[in-house]
Amino acid sequence: MNAVASASSPVLVAGGGIGGLAAALALTRQGFDVKVLEQAVQLGEIGAGIQLGPNAFAAFDALGVGDAARSRSVITDELLLLDAIDETSVVRVPTGREFQDRFGNPYAVIHRADVHKLLLEGAERTGRVELGTGVTVVRVEQDDTGVTVHDSQGRTHRGIALIGADGVKSAVRRQYVGDEARVSGHVVYRAVVDKKDFPAELQWNAASIWVGPDCHLVHYPLRGGEQYNVVVTFHSREKEEWSVREGSRDEVQSYFDGICAKARQLIDLPRDWKRWATADRHPISQWVFGRAALLGDAAHATLQYLAQGACMALEDAVTLGEALRASDNDFTRAFALYQRSRTVRTARVVLSAREMGHIFHAKGLERLVRNELWKGRSPARLFDAMEWLYDWNAGNCLQERRV
Repeated sequence: MNAVASASSPVLVAGGGIGGLAAALALTRQGFDVKVLEQAVQLGEIGAGIQLGPNAFAAFDALGVGDAARSRSVITDELLLLDAIDETSVVRVPTGREFQDRFGNPYAVIHRADVHKLLLEGAERTGRVELGTGVTVVRVEQDDTGVTVHDSQGRTHRGIALIGADGVKSAVRRQYVGDEARVSGHVVYRAVVDKKDFPAELQWNAASIWVGPDCHLVHYPLRGGEQYNVVVTFHSREKEEWSVREGSRDEVQSYFDGICAKARQLIDLPRDWKRWATADRHPISQWVFGRAALLGDAAHATLQYLAQGACMALEDAVTLGEALRASDNDFTRAFALYQRSRTVRTARVVLSAREMGHIFHAKGLERLVRNELWKGRSPARLFDAMEWLYDWNAGNCLQERRV
């Protein structure tokens, strides 16, 4: 499936979120024109803050937007894990010079909308990305020379290949895989609070996580410390379906009995909450279906407990671009190399995130065991445990593993 003969057609990307725009950037760097098909009427991201490991910055650099990402991020001093019942420190991971020397990049936090914006700006600067909004993908057809995407308004979109970066409810995945999202039963409330309204005693330059029985709370600075991200998670009493909607102050208040006063004040701060009923996907070994390939949440939706959802989508995009480079822009060979390089790593992230959620939300004797897990470990030993995740970069991303 060499692209040269069809160079007049773009590569289609379903989804204009972080993964889709990163894929568009990666494709343009390989010489392709790209047409992004986004369901929303306006391009943008809902949500609040996200965490960026060193692997995310390696991806930003490979996509040509590293400086913009660093300028809009808050570089943290440490990662903190605290017991939400008695305030004890479970583990502190310094993320200063020693961490940055080890992994080549910082650990940072940023508003999700700022990540989306810097990728969008990068895509627009190329002059090779067409952005189509209000496009709901309904069906994909393939033939010997390309892909045709049919949308809900009866229009067709023609390209040489299709990247399905259309999220947890991916239409591309639904057509080719047909599985259902795995609803976790864990509900996440997110909000952003201005610095003036955020408790001074919690204004730490850290990604801070308070872990409790069947719940946890997160806070960290955004936008130069002028705002703070607040996230709380709990195991719902209701039967949940994957959804995003306005939150209820009364609901979130009802789930945190027994939490220490210092952590509990976090749920008293926001005036408005967004409520996510979360879901992930069981790992699959096939992401490629002829001229179509999955990317980001469409391929490997994960729970939030490793803070790697956006990071994995960025990695996917860079790996796709590197696979095309290594395959002389032949999509058949590149898609196969991309799949072999990504499925095992992302499956490990999905499964590890599930396990980390169990550790975060431990109670009773398991809580006490959790609180002993990292005692006495030096920073170097903590970094060793993170190496598999944070040592990724464009130079080592094509690590083939056959399933």
